[in-house]
Amino acid sequence: MDRRLPSMKALRSFEAAARHLSFTKAADELNVTQTAVSHRVKTLEQRLNVQLFQRFNRRLELTDAGRTYLPLLQNALDMIGSATDRACKHGMTASLKVSVLLSFATKWLQPRLKRFHELHPEIDVLVTADDKLVKLGRDDFDMGIRFGPGRYPGLRVDKLTQDEIVPVCSPTLLEGAHPLCAPPDLKYHTLLHDLSWYEDDRPEWSNWLIMAGVADVDPDAGPGFNLWGMLIDAAVAGQGVALVRTTIAQHSIDAGHLVRPFGPALSSKCAYWVVSRPEAADDYNVRVFREWLMSEAENGARLASL
Repeated sequence: MDRRLPSMKALRSFEAAARHLSFTKAADELNVTQTAVSHRVKTLEQRLNVQLFQRFNRRLELTDAGRTYLPLLQNALDMIGSATDRACKHGMTASLKVSVLLSFATKWLQPRLKRFHELHPEIDVLVTADDKLVKLGRDDFDMGIRFGPGRYPGLRVDKLTQDEIVPVCSPTLLEGAHPLCAPPDLKYHTLLHDLSWYEDDRPEWSNWLIMAGVADVDPDAGPGFNLWGMLIDAAVAGQGVALVRTTIAQHSIDAGHLVRPFGPALSSKCAYWVVSRPEAADDYNVRVFREWLMSEAENGARLASL
């Protein structure tokens, strides 16, 4: 069957140029000359009989046709990459590449991962912990765990956890000259602040203090940390009281390193989500690991409610 496909070089050149809106940057990415990229895109336009770019002196803009073509082409390239990976891996030892947020990896996933290996020694889970958002397929990841409102177009999305935002501290702060017994006791203690990258749903002491009815505590005083893991570690070390997400703090609470001295709990607009490409969502390794993650999250939520 004749599919009348353009050349792969032309397609990749257009995709890179459209992503960067630059022939020069596309050439750097593809390790070819700017002239080669320009020629390949021109050939593609002639092949399709449509103009994909508006060309100006120092910039490019996609035409309506180019904007329509780009996401369809990107999905097709992702599917080709996935099919190629699966063909190359056929018959090899099973491995699963998972992209995970750094603090989630260290505070939630890593303490539990031994249980998965005991259940499924046939699957090697390769975890990359980074707060950079990766593109599944193109960045060679089979699945990921993301934090946010759950809108990830083009991916299968399964809700893993739902956070509450609560104060936590070392058990040592429940003793001493000014033990933490009720919210007004915070005036004798240091507040630890979340300065993480996700500003849309960042825990704020000002909001919590209003809900708790505490008016004589400065909500902005105290040190801050841009990684959730650092914030938890500071609280465990007794450096102050942190306002944290229950998902990240629960392992330390279960281990007795942290306690929740009192309420209230703030609700969170965001959650953790397991994401995978739809065409790979039912692959054995992806399905088994997703089901295990969901089971671990469900067990953790049940224990936290006891």
